[in-house]
Amino acid sequence: MDVLETDRLILRHLTTEDAAFILALVNDPAWLRYIGDNGVRTLEDARSYIVRGPIAMYAREGFGLYLTALKEDRTPIGLCGLIKRDALEDVDIGFAFLPQFRTQGYGYEAASAVLTHGRQVLGLQRIVAITSLDNERSAQLLEKLGLHFERRITLHNDPEELRLFTTEN
Repeated sequence: MDVLETDRLILRHLTTEDAAFILALVNDPAWLRYIGDNGVRTLEDARSYIVRGPIAMYAREGFGLYLTALKEDRTPIGLCGLIKRDALEDVDIGFAFLPQFRTQGYGYEAASAVLTHGRQVLGLQRIVAITSLDNERSAQLLEKLGLHFERRITLHNDPEELRLFTTEN
């Protein structure tokens, strides 16, 4: 199901048919370094990840991470969407793109559309984002989107310190 459309992109619900794409994305070195190892090693693992994660969140919250694809041929290039984590009070925006689609403005285009959707359609007053301390490229994109650094945090059951960004001034 298509959710958002921009000049160059379509953002849609993930399905188990996207397992090969998810397998590649979550095993990309940047994903593993900045987001973490989800233990997805096979197509079956990827299907399970999609069902337990995004599909469950669509049902529970009405939003989630969306597959981001090129509008012209629907080639999957990344994920972008809103996440409601138990460990955070607020909804956060997340994004990740395959290496060959980074630095082309797709992240900004997709995330801008997601933020607008979150505010105007979902009525979210405050949207946050988290990054690892050394993920400068994501932090720069968040600042370009109008979020600003609020403070350092740790999430329960995870000792890694993270940066929390917010849409609030």
